[in-house]
Amino acid sequence: MIVKTLPPSSRPIQEDSRNGTDSRGELDVIDIDIAPEKNGTSSLVVRSPRLLAAQKVRTAAQPETLYDPAIVAAHYQNRPLQVLRRIFAVLGPTFSFVFGLWSDSKRGIVVKNDRRRATQLRELLTKLGPAYIKIGQALSTRPDLVPTVYLEELTKLQDQLPPFPNELAYQFIQEELGAPPEEVYAELSAQPIAAASLGQVYKGKLKTGEEVAVKVQRPDLRERIAIDLYILRKLAAWVQKKVKRVRSDLVGILDELGDRIFEEMDYIHEGENAERFFELYGHIKDIYVPKIYWEYTNRRVLTMEWINGIKLTQTEEISAQGIDARYLIEVGVQCSLRQLLEHGFFHADPHPGNLLATPDGKLAYLDFGMMSEIKPPQRYGLIEAIVHVVNRDFEGLAKDYVKLDFLSPETDLTPIIPAFARVFADAQGASVADLNIKSITDELSALMYEYPFRVPPYYALIIRSLVTLEGIAIFIDPNFKVLSEAYPYVSKRLLTDPAPQLRASLQDLLFKDGRFRWNRLENLLRNARNSQDYDFNLVLNQGIEFLSSERGAFIRDKLVDESVNGIDALSKNVLHNFTSLLRERVGLTAVNETPAATVEQQQTLEHIKRILGILQETQGFDPMKFAPQVAQLLVNSDVQRLGQQIASRFTQKAIARLIRQLLAS
Repeated sequence: MIVKTLPPSSRPIQEDSRNGTDSRGELDVIDIDIAPEKNGTSSLVVRSPRLLAAQKVRTAAQPETLYDPAIVAAHYQNRPLQVLRRIFAVLGPTFSFVFGLWSDSKRGIVVKNDRRRATQLRELLTKLGPAYIKIGQALSTRPDLVPTVYLEELTKLQDQLPPFPNELAYQFIQEELGAPPEEVYAELSAQPIAAASLGQVYKGKLKTGEEVAVKVQRPDLRERIAIDLYILRKLAAWVQKKVKRVRSDLVGILDELGDRIFEEMDYIHEGENAERFFELYGHIKDIYVPKIYWEYTNRRVLTMEWINGIKLTQTEEISAQGIDARYLIEVGVQCSLRQLLEHGFFHADPHPGNLLATPDGKLAYLDFGMMSEIKPPQRYGLIEAIVHVVNRDFEGLAKDYVKLDFLSPETDLTPIIPAFARVFADAQGASVADLNIKSITDELSALMYEYPFRVPPYYALIIRSLVTLEGIAIFIDPNFKVLSEAYPYVSKRLLTDPAPQLRASLQDLLFKDGRFRWNRLENLLRNARNSQDYDFNLVLNQGIEFLSSERGAFIRDKLVDESVNGIDALSKNVLHNFTSLLRERVGLTAVNETPAATVEQQQTLEHIKRILGILQETQGFDPMKFAPQVAQLLVNSDVQRLGQQIASRFTQKAIARLIRQLLAS
C-alpha cells in the first residue's frame, strides 16, 4: 500500500496555482491524534507512517547532505591509500590522453577535427566521475572555445551517460517511497530515458493519470564526489600558499562548489528549490517551471511533471515547430537578469539539457539541484557595474569592484582605471562571438596577475551560470549582444528601484561636476522602454515621490535649475523671434532685437524635445489617459511644491535680467 504524504519539510496544505488541485495529494492510512495547544484549544495532528519514516531518514541523513570540508578531511586523512589510488586513477588516464594528443600533433594529425580523440575525451570524463563530468558539461556549451567535433561529443555528457542497473534504481525507489515502483507508479519506462552526472531519469505515469519524470540518484555518489573535492581542495590550498601571484580564495571557491554539489544530491532540497523558483520567476512571460509531486519524492528519488520539449541547441527541430529559438534565448537572458539582479536566487547550471523549448513556445527550466544566492549589496554592485561599463565610466567601475570584494578598500585605483578602459572599451558594441562574458573574464584574469585582485567565492557560480547561458546564445546566434539585451532591464531598475544604492548610482550617472547630463537620461529612457515590464506610470509616480523626498533633494535642486534654464531658453527664443518679426516685417526698427538662447541652452532644449518624443513612444503612455493623470498631478502637493520652486527661480532670473538691462541702458 502506498502512503501519500507532505514533503519532509512539512509545508502547509496549499492549492496548486497551476491546476487548482491540492499539491499534497490525498492521505491514505493515517493516524489522527488530538494535540492540546498552549491556549487550551486542541488541533488535529495527521501522522502518516511514510511521512514519519521519511522525516527519520532526512534527520538521520542531514549531516551527509551538507558539505563540511572538515568532516571530509577528517575522513580521508586516515585513508591515505584510498586517496593515492584515486589520484593515480585520475592522473594515469589523463596523462595518457594528453600524450596521445601530443603524439598525434607530431604526426601531423589535426587533433581538433579528430572524432576518435573527442570520443576518448568524453569517455575519460565519464570514467573519472561526476565532478569531471560537470567540467565537461560546462565545456559543452562553449563553441567559441571547443572545436565542433569535441562539442558534439561533450554534449552527450548532459543526459547520455551510461546508466546504472534498473535493479538498483528500483531498490532506491522502494527504500525512499516505501513501496516497489509497480505499486507507486501506473507506468514506468523499462529503461532510463536520460542519464546525467548525479542520477538517471525514467518516464512514468501516476495512478491519477499525470505524466511524470522520475529521477533516481546514482549509487555511492557522495563517496565519489567527496574524495575528489578533498584532493582538489588540498591542491588549491597548496597553490594558494605557494604561488604568491594567486590572491583569490581558491579554497573558498571550491567550498562554494562543494556546498552546491552536496545540496544537488538532496532531491528534497531540489524540490524546494523548484517551488521557490516557480514562486519568483514562474510569472515571467513564456517561462515554465514543472510541478513537484511531493508525495512521490524523497532524498534520493524526485518525481516532477513531465515536460515535452526540445533542447535549445536543436535549432532545426525548434524551427520546424515554428518556434523562434533566438526569442527563447532572449527570454532566458531576461529571466537570468531577474535571478541575478532582482531576487538573487539563481539557476547555477543552465546547460542545454536543463533548458527546453516547449511545443507552445515557452522556455522550460529543469534540474533545480544546483542553485545559489547573491546578497543584495552584490546585486546592486553588479547593476552599477553594468551601468558604468555601458557609459564608459571606468573610475566608477573600479569603485564597483571594491564594493564587490574584488579589490580591498585601501587599493590604489589610479593605475587600474586605464586598465579597465582597455578591457571594456568596446564591450557595448561587440557581439558575443567577439567580446563576450568569457572574453571579458579572460581579460580580467590577465589583469588579476598585474593588480591586487582577488576572486570572491560567490563569483565563480555566477560566471559559470552566465558563461553557460552565453554559450547557448552563441550557438543559436553568434551576433547576440549580451549588454544590449541586459541594459534595458538595468535601465528600468535604475529608474524605478527605490533602493538607496541605486538612487545614488542614478545620481552619479546623471550628474558630473554638478552639471546635468541629458544624454545619459535619454539613453536610460530609450533603453528602459524596451524592457518587458517597464511601466511609464510607475516611473512617473515613483520619480515624483523620490524628487519630493529628502533623498531626492540634490537631484531635485539640479532639475529645478535645468528646468528654469530650459524655460528661460524657450522664452529667449520666443522673444527673439517676436522682436525679429517686428523689425523685419513691421518695420519697427526702434525695437531692439532680443538675443536668442545660447548654444548650450539650445542643446538643452533639443534634449528635452527628444526626451518628450521618447516618452510619447513608451509603453503605457496614452494621450487620452494622460490628461486625467496631469490633473491628478496638479493637485499633488509634491508636484505643486516643485512647480512653485521652478516658478520662483524663473521669476528671480527674469527680474535679474530686467535689472541688468535697465542698468545697461
